Amino acid sequence: MTDVADTSTEAPVDPNAVSITVNGRAVVAHKGQLVIDAAEDAGEYIPRFCYHPRMSAVGMCRQCLVEVDTGRGPALVPACMNTVAPDMKVVTDSPIAKRAQEGILELLLANHPLDCPVCDKGGECPLQDQAFSHGPGESRYVEQKRHFEKPIPISDHILLDRERCILCDRCTRFADEVAGDKLIHFIDRGNVTQVNTFPDEPFASYFSGNIAQICPVGALTAKPYRFKARPWDLQQVTSTCTGCSVGCRISVHSSRDEILRVQGVDVESVNHGWLCDRGRFSFQQVDNAARLGGPLLRGEQGHVDAPWTSAMAIAKDLFDHALTAGGADSIGLIGGARLTNESVYAWAQLADRLGIARRDAQLGDGLPPELLSLPRATINDAASAATVIVVGPDLKEEMAVLYLRLRGAVVNGYRGNKPRLIEVAPKQTGLTKYAWRSVQPRPGTTADISSLLADPAVAAQLGTGRIVVVAGRGNLAASEAAALAQVQAVLAALPAGADVKVLPALRRGNVVGALQLGLAPATPEQSTLATLQAAADGKLELLVLLGADPLSDCPDGELAERGLAGARRVIALDTFLTASAKQADLVLPVAAFGEQVGTTTNMEGRVAAVAAAVTAHATVRPDWMIAADLAERLGHPLGFESVEQITATLGYAPDVEGVLAVRTDVGRGSLPEPTAAVAAPNSYDYRLVVSRKLYDNAVGTQMSPALAPLPIGAGAHVHPLDLDRVGVAAGTAVNIVSAEGSVVLPLVADPSVPRGVLWAPFNQPGNDITAVLSGTAAVTDVRIERLA
Repeated sequence: MTDVADTSTEAPVDPNAVSITVNGRAVVAHKGQLVIDAAEDAGEYIPRFCYHPRMSAVGMCRQCLVEVDTGRGPALVPACMNTVAPDMKVVTDSPIAKRAQEGILELLLANHPLDCPVCDKGGECPLQDQAFSHGPGESRYVEQKRHFEKPIPISDHILLDRERCILCDRCTRFADEVAGDKLIHFIDRGNVTQVNTFPDEPFASYFSGNIAQICPVGALTAKPYRFKARPWDLQQVTSTCTGCSVGCRISVHSSRDEILRVQGVDVESVNHGWLCDRGRFSFQQVDNAARLGGPLLRGEQGHVDAPWTSAMAIAKDLFDHALTAGGADSIGLIGGARLTNESVYAWAQLADRLGIARRDAQLGDGLPPELLSLPRATINDAASAATVIVVGPDLKEEMAVLYLRLRGAVVNGYRGNKPRLIEVAPKQTGLTKYAWRSVQPRPGTTADISSLLADPAVAAQLGTGRIVVVAGRGNLAASEAAALAQVQAVLAALPAGADVKVLPALRRGNVVGALQLGLAPATPEQSTLATLQAAADGKLELLVLLGADPLSDCPDGELAERGLAGARRVIALDTFLTASAKQADLVLPVAAFGEQVGTTTNMEGRVAAVAAAVTAHATVRPDWMIAADLAERLGHPLGFESVEQITATLGYAPDVEGVLAVRTDVGRGSLPEPTAAVAAPNSYDYRLVVSRKLYDNAVGTQMSPALAPLPIGAGAHVHPLDLDRVGVAAGTAVNIVSAEGSVVLPLVADPSVPRGVLWAPFNQPGNDITAVLSGTAAVTDVRIERLA
């Protein structure tokens, strides 16, 4: 008999499908799905307070009680604690379920102050909404309600009104499960149970703003928003945070043309709704009184106001003079990571037309752009990999929400997987205690890395599945080549044929987009450090700073000073008069976050939209418009009249998450071989490590009142056991000396620092550690001297 091919087009049966009935309607759920989620997918909302889809279910509030029949008769069960089963019947609005939900609400409101007219949550309060939609309509309780002192601060940003709390456990679960900062708990018992912090231990978390956002009542409120507006007064736009390269999706809320708050948006591919406090509260810089409102021209008495027509004419003359006097090689562009993709593209197109090769979006603190051309991992790839190897930065300090994603995957799992984390860092980091293996190689060396990855247990782990390498710069006191050598040591030790992807942990907001779209040096001789050196040598006629502040943000501070002093003319495009902008001959004010539309590219290469929430300040212009105007005046028109034209030229079109595209093209091939061979320690005593903290002296932090007091300040951190070697007590001012210079800093005992290493935070209030750094030295060794 001849076989007959099966031509059936029926879809294969999903083995994870579970058939249930919700309110008499047959629906298909998924194995392991909670009843509350299955009902919501079917369009039936079940009231809840304690339940949150990004945290474990605890069944604290019992508001989600529904009638469920699994074949043994109906029973009231909490929908957030029970998973679906075949042929399960769920009734969310039966008389018994409704009576139970009404009773829970009546109990919750028995002690609730009912101060909705003055509560910041009024108008967007789940308790308020559900009291109307699922409540009994009136209360039988007439007794005196509880009273507490109100409000009490539990962190730098968050206030607690304890009498409003319904003990839903959301904030405490977030602190424990998501942030890993177990600093807020239930205290006391019975009728006086309350949420609070430990005595003299505030909720000192980088993620404290999230608990105000997820609180279902007005118990937790954020200081910057408290008493500022009602929800119906707010206009909302969905945008992207540009504080670092993670690219968290956010909702920007404004009223009367002023940004009042930023909330996290739950996007599966990026931030899961969470934000760090710097990303959440740095919006305050937009309305700071120190914002530049118009062009400034430097004269004998300092900067003076200039109209845009005169400023652009001067800018055109400066470019013309530089091209005539020294050619295109006498012009350098530094920066671009603050810009949108559209502005980056406009400036890169202008540079191409003028033949300007000196351009770099990094400030001597990153890694070669070729890193972006390696097989690219996404954040979800890292969270679901078998092994994650973090090389370099302290993600909790530099890319805080990426830290949350990796910590969450390691501790709680992601998509049924728990990756093992291997960390290579110069000192202990926020991820160290979650790492399966951790090594702290002496800066500039790779032997410890090779030994770790050659360990039989580690080698066996590396063979279990996909590997994601999160690669960045962990030490600004070591050269790019020395940092690259550690990344390459990791890549070289991985098994041949392994499925390896790289997630570039470059910190600045749109540095990936800037490098992809044309603000990357074609050779190391055109990098930021090389450009500053050329300027210091008198070879630069014109230096253009595109939202860059080398005097504050370049590790080689002495080179930055000589470079800005040596450039014959400097043009700065910025939002504030930064240290570098003060040295500029011409300052052009530009639109800030929340004032312009466009796109930005995160560390994955994921392109997302940036939205305008308020009118641009005074007469400022977006960076792309300045480039287009300048190009027209120089006789090289770009052909763009709107930002939408540039976005269309780049080929971006939005999808359901607001993500426009994923770009992975950049670089010129494989990673270059590192050129630095690090010698044994010299006569200096300590090897220096310099890295960033979440809060520093960056202009966005200092111009945001909620963040400005938070930097830890400059200091020289050594292991406590090294204090005897130094011969002075912690807190004593000491002189830190290197071959480049010296700086006086207070000595700090810090057990996270390896012995024989001195760690100093970068760009902090106080004396500047860059005085002892060199941008070209493979490593920096320092001596600690007691002051006379």
